Amino acid sequence: MRRIIFTLSIVSIVAGAALFSDGWGGHRALGAQEPPLPFRLPLDTPSGPSTWYIIQFYGNTQNAYYFRSAWYGQGQGLHFGVDFSTPCGMEIVAMADGVVAKVDALSHGSGPHNLMIDHPDGYASFYGHLLERSSLEPGRQVKQGQVIGLTGDPDLTCTSRPHLHIEIRDSSYYHTYNPIPLIDADWDSLALLGPGNPFQRDLDNPRRWVTLEDQPEVLFGGPMLNEYVHPWPPDWY
Repeated sequence: MRRIIFTLSIVSIVAGAALFSDGWGGHRALGAQEPPLPFRLPLDTPSGPSTWYIIQFYGNTQNAYYFRSAWYGQGQGLHFGVDFSTPCGMEIVAMADGVVAKVDALSHGSGPHNLMIDHPDGYASFYGHLLERSSLEPGRQVKQGQVIGLTGDPDLTCTSRPHLHIEIRDSSYYHTYNPIPLIDADWDSLALLGPGNPFQRDLDNPRRWVTLEDQPEVLFGGPMLNEYVHPWPPDWY
């Protein structure tokens, strides 16, 4: 009898271990594949010190905090994209299938040239600081991985601060999302070449918005989110 009970207990444990939370309150079988993320990285070249690396992540970065009014006021004081440091002229590829919506729409910033692509899942991807106007026109369909432009420099020098700025917005273009959970990439490894611990802390709420994944959605034109009374590092101004 003991042997039967012991055997049934082992079977129950093994069966229970074959299920785990799917993050939405349900369960799925162990080994079941996660649904694919909607986007890929915008660069085909492998990352590295001589090719490209992240210089600013999305969200409550220290740089955005220091310039929250001068540069990032319309983005609620946050950096509303991801910046890839790269030499001028590197090919940019579409992060997902979609339709070109806007070309050189400088009302969205990120000059001297930019590109907006609408995607069927309700997202839009935005590519800024292009070297030259994209050869694509609004209404053109693009495939994931297709070359859509070249990286440039917002200062038009290719020696000052050449980089690619990307954003993931909603279909209205008024909201932008944290790209980290939406782009299929090894972000932990990419962060090793990046700016170290890049996020500003609020000492009154020190655990909020200090990781790559934990960053808020931005509403363009909304109220500032990071007017801290006790910031760390201390405010420069």
